[in-house]
Amino acid sequence: MKLDRIDIKILYELQKNGRITNVELAELVNLSPSPCLMRVKKLQSEGYIAGYSAQINIAKLGQTLTVFTEVTLKNHRQIDFARFLAAVEKVDSVVECHLVSGGYDYLVKFVTAGIAEYQTTMERLIDMEIGIDKYFSFVVLKSPIVKAHMPLTSLFPV
Repeated sequence: MKLDRIDIKILYELQKNGRITNVELAELVNLSPSPCLMRVKKLQSEGYIAGYSAQINIAKLGQTLTVFTEVTLKNHRQIDFARFLAAVEKVDSVVECHLVSGGYDYLVKFVTAGIAEYQTTMERLIDMEIGIDKYFSFVVLKSPIVKAHMPLTSLFPV
């Protein structure tokens, strides 16, 4: 399925507000409601829309700690990467994991209840012998900019 500018605009608006009514969405993308709904259903069936979820204000629930961790593996065979990912994927506090280029292999984002929980998690990962050579931790002090949406209309101008 080839997307046009209206499809991109629909995706852009839905990622900003997944609870928008079809009538409101249709107005924002300059379509009548029926064709707009058909496009949304097509985008869902084609897998462009992976799902809908609520954005939780975690700060309202209590204090948390966010840590970005650079991880370097001892070996760089496919099996080493797979072993590391299989273990990290099971860790609840891992909310993102990126294979990156540069001086280390992975950038992992943890959200924990505090530094003690993060430390325990890292010690457990080291003890599992999943190939971690070294890691560096960066504790987030403040997050002045966090966007929940991607700049689709800039990334994919049609």
